Formats: sequence, C-alpha cells, structure tokens
Amino acid sequence: MRTTYLVCYDIANDKRLRRVFKTCKNFGNHLQFSVFECDLNPSEKLELEASLEEIIDHDEDQVIFVELGPAEGRGERVITALGMPYVKLDAPCFVV
Repeated sequence: MRTTYLVCYDIANDKRLRRVFKTCKNFGNHLQFSVFECDLNPSEKLELEASLEEIIDHDEDQVIFVELGPAEGRGERVITALGMPYVKLDAPCFVV
C-alpha cells in the first residue's frame, strides 16, 4: 500500500541542497521550494530515507516526513494558499 508524505527539508549547504532536491525529485512532486509530495510504498520510503541519510549533514540539516495517509481512497488533493496563489512548480530549483 502506498502512503502519501510531505517531505520538507532545510539544508545548510548549497551543494547538499541541490543533491537533496534531485533525490526528492526522483520520488515525488515538487510543491514548493523545499517541499515535495511523495506517494511511497514502505520500501521506497526506506530507499528515500537511506539516500537522504547519505547526503545530509546530521548536525546542520533537517529532513522531515509528514505522513498524510493512504495515497488512494482519501479523495482529491486540495491545496489552498495564503498570499501568493499556489502554482504547481515544474521548474527546477536554482540556488544562487
């Protein structure tokens, strides 16, 4: 069974940030700068966690997984925003 997670990260180093972004992009949909929505089965979640464990600095960086429940059967995804409207991001993240 697939479960939906919000994967959010705060990475202190630009090189690691780019690597974390690319890794997360392989597992889910880019919602906002450092936020991905990922529908993962248990083995995919372990694979993503293991990949991120190798990239991040455990003293400086943070990645959180927010479990949203089963990927199927929960109705349509509804995203609302305050301030600027939510727009699906298809463009890559650039760090300058």
